[in-house]
Amino acid sequence: TGPLKDMDFSVQEGGGPRILHQFKLESPAVSFRASGEKAGIIDIEPRTGILYINGSLDWETKQVHKLQVESLDESGKRVKGPYTVTIYVEDINDNPPEFNQTKYYGVVRQNSRPGKPFMYVHATDRDDPTTPHAQLSYSIFHHFPNPYDEMLFQIDNATGAISPSRKGSYYLNPQKQDTFILVVSVKDMAGTTTNAFTSSVDVIITVKESLWKAPPIIYIKENSTQIHPVNISKVQSNEPGVIYGIFEKEKLPRLPFSISENGDIYVTQPLDREEKDTYTFFVVSKDNTGELVDKPLEIHVIVEDINDNPPVCQQDLTVIEVQENEMGGSNIGTVFATDMDKKDTLNSRLHFQIQSQEPEFPLKNLFYIQQDTGTLQLTGRSLNKRDSAKYFLKVLVTDSKFKTICDVEVHVIDINDKIPIFKNSDYGSVTVAEDISIGSVILEIEATDGDEPATGSSLIIYQVKEGDPNNTFIIETDSETNRGFIRINKALDFETTPVYNLVINATNPEPLVEGVHYNSSSLTLLKVFVTNVDELPVFRKPVYRTEVSEDIPVNTLVMTVEAYDPEGDSVRLSKVFLKEVQGKYAQFLACGKILFLQKSCLLVEEIYSVEVVVSELNNAAQKSKVFLVLHLRDVNDNYPQIATDYPTFFCYPVSGGERTLIQATDADEQFFYSKFTFSLADEMNARNNWEISKFNATHAYLSLKHANFEEKVYDVPIILNDNGKPPLENKVNLKVSICKCSSENSCF
Repeated sequence: TGPLKDMDFSVQEGGGPRILHQFKLESPAVSFRASGEKAGIIDIEPRTGILYINGSLDWETKQVHKLQVESLDESGKRVKGPYTVTIYVEDINDNPPEFNQTKYYGVVRQNSRPGKPFMYVHATDRDDPTTPHAQLSYSIFHHFPNPYDEMLFQIDNATGAISPSRKGSYYLNPQKQDTFILVVSVKDMAGTTTNAFTSSVDVIITVKESLWKAPPIIYIKENSTQIHPVNISKVQSNEPGVIYGIFEKEKLPRLPFSISENGDIYVTQPLDREEKDTYTFFVVSKDNTGELVDKPLEIHVIVEDINDNPPVCQQDLTVIEVQENEMGGSNIGTVFATDMDKKDTLNSRLHFQIQSQEPEFPLKNLFYIQQDTGTLQLTGRSLNKRDSAKYFLKVLVTDSKFKTICDVEVHVIDINDKIPIFKNSDYGSVTVAEDISIGSVILEIEATDGDEPATGSSLIIYQVKEGDPNNTFIIETDSETNRGFIRINKALDFETTPVYNLVINATNPEPLVEGVHYNSSSLTLLKVFVTNVDELPVFRKPVYRTEVSEDIPVNTLVMTVEAYDPEGDSVRLSKVFLKEVQGKYAQFLACGKILFLQKSCLLVEEIYSVEVVVSELNNAAQKSKVFLVLHLRDVNDNYPQIATDYPTFFCYPVSGGERTLIQATDADEQFFYSKFTFSLADEMNARNNWEISKFNATHAYLSLKHANFEEKVYDVPIILNDNGKPPLENKVNLKVSICKCSSENSCF
């Protein structure tokens, strides 16, 4: 008992009704009143002041209850208060631990390190975590199967981390036993008392092969445009924290591969298949002492041709006509697309997919396209022109890298029961010169078709069926008139093929109805005679280029020029002109060889152009020209010097420590002197009086070491080294003035 005041109580959860305290009334108070977090069971008896609990408190529901208690007079007016009464609920161990999963699944690798966790189990306890009631301890209760005397797995009793035991690290093998079931138990009270609550759970562990294995052969496309380095594969040791490394099997100037700390293998630069099409190297894993952890893995890389051509729709718009009586499942046409990549490789393999259909009536998917051939089919019902006379399809054509959309119009029409018939079964012959321009029309042909005009049943496609294996000719159709125009598709060559015997056929894009076939009426003949033209001589290359060092010896052969006449006539190389200094540096020989005639003492010009003329021996007017480009490459043959743009001086008198900036220069290309070295000559006066220190790659500071300098000009011996290939060193006497200075800081 006691007077009304702020009070705290600690009450153990559960336990049933109880009295906590009795507050004494002090005049003029005649009663008490309580409010706040009473939870329906905490209250005060108004007349006696007894604070009581009429039930059991639960820590898991609420840990603290706060009430306000006040005393009242006869009229119900407050006399004292309100005072705060705080009831702290104490936890008892009344909740068993619970795992967060009803069953656990884990994977362990063969040869994993003992004691290295590969999975965790986790349990919680609703009791107070600051008490032993919620302190959990894990253990393995059962182990199925257990073929050995010792356990193959172990668990950390505090964290629930499961790892192979030493015996398990050695004996785990998926070929012998790939699945284990562990019964893991968890106890509260830290597992130290016999009356602790216990729960258990099954842990299914799958044993898998070691992660440390060589990847399959790696294929890399040549001339990749990706930003390098590019990840191409990955290796992984069963041990974490290892250091990965690469060493080459072949002796290469530079191995274009690297490996990261995570085992990711990278190609560091684009590869050229023509330069080298395979690589072999080894990947190793080491610990932090440098010892090998695993057996080296041999890595094989094959360089492939790149896929650098997208699919191309053969027509801007493919028009396909479908008869109304066409049955579901029928082939109605083909979407043609080509790929310029290598034939019969995945680079040129095309896949077709219908991306959209307009209108989507009467069904959304009226059409199906065979993914490898582009053949369009009706899905399940015939088309009805009353539903829609036209359907517009977007067909997605993809290769392994690129994609293209081909537009398709499907026209619902009458059946195609007429074949194209040529007006002439033989167009005789045409004669063209071998130098005719590509794209020239050499003949107009025409066939007629009795089907409905302006439909796929009547549109005529002309093709050279025989006699043109190299596609020298192409035939274009005027869709309005159905006339065909035979054009030159590739350059003609009388010497190779003087005559072509062409067989030309005429077909419709729309399939013929059953029972109707193309016949000889849809074929015509044409003979093309090619006449000879006296062509100009031809050089083997469009331009000849070479690069030589500027110190090339006299009479060195720098390049050979070759030319020939397409008709087989004899040719001769007759003139040479040196564009920069005519006739001075190069000499022409009758066999087409160019010699370096005179050695230049300085790099006068970086590039020289030589013009060579070839003419037919019997017709000098038939001639061609070619340029020879000679690039002179600089060598490191100039000694470094001190720049003399500005005089070097110090204002008299000096106090010591003053410094000035000096600059080194070199007449060679910067490649040879990217970094100069400055030093004082090994002379006593120089080292006693002066000090030199580097500022950057081309400048250095010259400093005074003391104040005892007279007003005069000093010679400072400086050694300059250009660090070129080969390095050149030069001793330079720098004139330094100690002089009285004007207000503008210059010598009088």
